Amino acid sequence: MLQYINALIQKIKSSEKGQGMVEYALIIAFVAAIAIFVLSDDGLGGAIGSAFENASTMIEGANEAATSIGK
Repeated sequence: MLQYINALIQKIKSSEKGQGMVEYALIIAFVAAIAIFVLSDDGLGGAIGSAFENASTMIEGANEAATSIGK
């Protein structure tokens, strides 16, 4: 009986079926964390929003300047 238990323990230790699933889960979690950071206001999402806001302000200013020159 003891030999059977030892053989079973060795078989469980050498089994690598779940290893691939764990690796895929870690990769998915890592990609999700990066996506959350990029899209958050503190990450790249805030910087992109700021850049578009600045560009919009500059375009509005240029439009007002062009309109005042035309009058």
